[in-house]
Amino acid sequence: MKSIRYLLIAITLVLTSCKPAPEDNTLVVGMELSYPPFEMSDENNQPRGVSVDLAYALGESLGRPVRIENIAFAGLISSLKTGKIDLILSSMTATEERSQSIDFSDPYLETGLCLLVSKDSDIQDIANADQPDKSIAVKQGTTGHLYAIDHVKHAQVLPLEKETAAVIEVTQGKADAFIYDQMSTFRNWQRHPDTTRPILTPFKTEHWAIGIQKGNEELVQSINAFLTEFKAAGGFEELGDRYLAEEKKAFQEMGFPFFF
Repeated sequence: MKSIRYLLIAITLVLTSCKPAPEDNTLVVGMELSYPPFEMSDENNQPRGVSVDLAYALGESLGRPVRIENIAFAGLISSLKTGKIDLILSSMTATEERSQSIDFSDPYLETGLCLLVSKDSDIQDIANADQPDKSIAVKQGTTGHLYAIDHVKHAQVLPLEKETAAVIEVTQGKADAFIYDQMSTFRNWQRHPDTTRPILTPFKTEHWAIGIQKGNEELVQSINAFLTEFKAAGGFEELGDRYLAEEKKAFQEMGFPFFF
């Protein structure tokens, strides 16, 4: 009988030791660190940018330490749905299609889709770009890509994995235009002023929001409360001055409203 009792005790100890450790309170935030100045890495390969600072401020508000997971943009929603991350904070536009699989916070930034074109191109708007003799580059998984799928009927659409690859297609004359957001279009033009031209008037307005797993209403409400307080306290203005001072001034001079 003693041997049986010892055996049961041993089994109990093994099973107890195999139980998973209690989950910590870390807020795991998914973003693709290849979209400066919003999501990027510094010289020490540490996360940096507008969205990174916003994520840490959110974590502080919630009383939770933050861990940033660098995930390709096209894989962010699946990572959220499978529980690999707790939320998405990666310059993601809240769309009806995405809202079918995840929930969104209140929007925190307004922008729009526009065009980066070859400097000598005759393109003036999206209608000029959507012609049988034109090709339009898009980044896979972005709203620019989704827009092209739904609305570009005549031009050849070139889906590419990286933003830089799409820009190179335009600079080298392999694509006539690149559909992307206003801020990135402006910055890419600044990097390639001799070969590109921005058409910054948006043909579709968009709003960025934080992505949360379906049904987590408590977290949605907490994030919305944080965004309201953060904006009222001037947090977004501070982020704009810290990371986007030049762009903020340029957009004001061109008559475009700033994003926050």
